[in-house]
Amino acid sequence: MKLAGKTAVVTGAAGGIGRAIACSLGRRGCHLALADLNEAGLEETASLVSSRGLRVSCHLLDVGDRQAVAGFPATVSADHPGVDLLVNNAGVALGGSFEQTDEADFEWLFDINFWGVVRLTRAFLPLLRASGEARIVNLSSLFGLIAPPGQTAYSASKFAVRGFSDALRHELEGSGVGITTVHPGGVATSIARSARMSKAISAAEQARSLKRFQHLLKMPPEHAGEIIAQAIERDRPRVIVGSDAKFAALVERLLPSSYWRVIGRG
Repeated sequence: MKLAGKTAVVTGAAGGIGRAIACSLGRRGCHLALADLNEAGLEETASLVSSRGLRVSCHLLDVGDRQAVAGFPATVSADHPGVDLLVNNAGVALGGSFEQTDEADFEWLFDINFWGVVRLTRAFLPLLRASGEARIVNLSSLFGLIAPPGQTAYSASKFAVRGFSDALRHELEGSGVGITTVHPGGVATSIARSARMSKAISAAEQARSLKRFQHLLKMPPEHAGEIIAQAIERDRPRVIVGSDAKFAALVERLLPSSYWRVIGRG
């Protein structure tokens, strides 16, 4: 896929991997519709990618809001003549075991991590089909390849994104709309710090959990953004980002029911 002159919608673009993807696409001459709930972060991202001849628009969007998502293509179309690339990157995390997590928090996470992906895909698919050469990029996770304890909600949502993307890829074969599923490993973003924590977890336990996860988040987002942009250019159906994610994926394939005995030791 030649990105120069194309138009991409990127959700969760105010920071982290979303910002990095936007910057990588912008360097390749891709026009951008940036979406997030963080207005200041959006403006900062826009300032990083703005250049002569590049159309960049910023949009406040809650991807968990059904009505807002349904009306978003019309909002984007007011600023851009078409859409060629949809990057479903926005996501949240939730700390706590299944028994510690109440149903409302579980649903909150799914509304963003899974239903946001599904609804945005449905909303933009007519514009993507009209492009002739288009791609949907769905951010799953390392935890869409393995499912560690304490991540029931997050892993369930990311496995759901993976299954949805795989099935949709088969349905859209030959349509001109490709699907790329992305499984990032430990990328140094703020997702762990901004995670919603179960009320059943003590402050001390929350601090220990945060420290443990922050230690695993090592890859600079800019590096991840470049890997993802290159995968889009190469029309890759799946990309695993980071040596930690590649190792985990290999162990899971070799030991599909007992991989945590190996991976969990770390």
